[in-house]
Amino acid sequence: MSKPISFARGAPSLDIIDVDGLRASADRAFSADPAGVTAYGTAVGYVPLRTWIAERHGVDAKQVMVTNGSMQADAFLFDALVEPGDAVIVERPTYDRTLLSLRGRGADVRMIELEHDGIDVAALGRVLAAGVSPKLAHIIPNFQNPAGYTLSLPKRERLLELAREHSFTIFEDDPYVALRFEGESLPTMLSMGGDSVVYASSFSKTVCPGIRVGYLVGPEELIARVTKIATSTYISPSMVSQAIVHEFCQSGALERSIETVKAALGERATTLVEALRRELPDARFQVPQGGYFMWVELPRGTDVRALFEAASERGVQFVKGSDFVLEGAEASLRLAYSGVTPDEIEEGVKRLAEAYAQIRSAPAGAAV
Repeated sequence: MSKPISFARGAPSLDIIDVDGLRASADRAFSADPAGVTAYGTAVGYVPLRTWIAERHGVDAKQVMVTNGSMQADAFLFDALVEPGDAVIVERPTYDRTLLSLRGRGADVRMIELEHDGIDVAALGRVLAAGVSPKLAHIIPNFQNPAGYTLSLPKRERLLELAREHSFTIFEDDPYVALRFEGESLPTMLSMGGDSVVYASSFSKTVCPGIRVGYLVGPEELIARVTKIATSTYISPSMVSQAIVHEFCQSGALERSIETVKAALGERATTLVEALRRELPDARFQVPQGGYFMWVELPRGTDVRALFEAASERGVQFVKGSDFVLEGAEASLRLAYSGVTPDEIEEGVKRLAEAYAQIRSAPAGAAV
C-alpha cells in the first residue's frame, strides 16, 4: 500500500517544531524553579506564565486562567455558563468537538452560516430579533476551524454591538491568531470590547500540541467561577508543561517558533492551492491567509462519504464536511495542510483526484 498521507489532523509536523528550544526551556524551568515546577500548584495555572499572558493581553492577572489545553478551557467555560436548554450560537460549519461538547451539555445549538468574511451577522441579527436569547456565541475569528476563514473588522464590531444589545457573551476561541502568513492582522474582540468577551487561545499551534497548555481571559468574576470548577476537577493543571512554556516564551523562542511555523504553513498552503487547481479543478475554495485548514466544496451531489472511502483505499485521509454541521455539507471536506510536507501534499492531492474521478465515473448507487 502507498505511504499514508493525512490531511485530517490539525497539527504541525515534527520538522517545524523547535524540539531543541523546548529541551533547553525544560532545563531552565527545572533549574530556575524546581519547587514550583514539581508542586501541585494552583488551579489558575503556573503563576509566572499567567502573568506573562496577562501582560501580553493588557489585562490584570486575575482575569487569566491557564489550563491543560484550550479544549479544557472550553469545557470549564461551558460548565460555568451553559445549562441544558440554553441557546448557544455557533458558526456553520464549526469545530466538531465544540458541537459534541455543547450538545452533550443539552444546549440548544443554533448554527449561523459562515461566510468568507466570518459569521453572517445579518442572519444572526434576524435570529435575535425573532426572540432567541443566547447565553453564548462561540466564534473562531481567525483562520476558522474547519473553514479557514477570518472574521472581518466590521463584523467584529457588529458582533460586539449585538452582544451588548442582547446581553450574551462572545466566546472568542482564537488558537490560530498568530499563524497569519499573508495580509494584515486584526484586533481581537477582547481588545475591542472586553466586557462582553471571553477569550481563549493555546500554545498547541505555536509551540507543539503535546505541551497541552491553553488559557482563558475574561471578566475577573467569571474567571473566579471557572477556577472553582477547575479546583474541584483536577486541583491544578500541569505545572511542568506550563513552566516549560513560560521559559520558551520569555526567552524569545516563541517568536522564532511562530516565524518557522508561519513560513512552513505559507509554503504548504501555496502548494495545496496549486495542486488542487491542477489536479482537481472541480474543487472550490478560498485561498488561505493563515492557519491550518482549507474548506473545499465539490459540485452539488458529490458523495463525499464515497470519496472518503475511495481516498482511504489510496492511503489519503481527510475529514468530511458533514462532521462540522448538524446536518448537510455532504459535498464538502476539510483539508489540513499543517502536518504534511509539500511533496506529500502534491502526492496526496493526486491520489484524492484519482479517488474523485473514480466516484464520479461510478454508476449511481454502485459501490466504489
